[in-house]
Amino acid sequence: MSFPNGVYLSFNRENNVNGGVKMRGILFAVLGGAFITLQGVANSRISQDIGAWQAASLTQFTGFILALVIVLFVRDGNWTMFKKVKPLYLTGGAFAAVIIFSNITAIHQIGVTLTISAVLIAQLSLTFLIDIKGWFGVVKQQMKLPQFIGMGLMVLGVVILGI
Repeated sequence: MSFPNGVYLSFNRENNVNGGVKMRGILFAVLGGAFITLQGVANSRISQDIGAWQAASLTQFTGFILALVIVLFVRDGNWTMFKKVKPLYLTGGAFAAVIIFSNITAIHQIGVTLTISAVLIAQLSLTFLIDIKGWFGVVKQQMKLPQFIGMGLMVLGVVILGI
């Protein structure tokens, strides 16, 4: 797919040219953000009927089933490399249970907008640290004044939302 500004969008890594990789990343980030919000709202509603940890369990299970079905059809990974994954990184799925429970609880207590805003600030703050320190094998990034101003404006925005 081609856009007027010459950006090429492809879902095939080998065919990306002229910013196609960046455009693909932005598309998936927007989709992910939208689905995180929808998931949080749905989980909050489900938890009113069955409880927060039960909702987290149900969400994890349905997510596992969908991911498994996709893996069976897409077959784009390499399971033989599984042994090379560091054990620390295998705990990522367990984080989801805490994420889901935390989002459910926060939505009940402060609402969807403030919850998602606070989540975004927490994510961005931690990613700053990860980038600056080079944790988890990522290439170290140098943060400059504009990035810190942006973070400050986001925090200010959340404070204003909470008023």
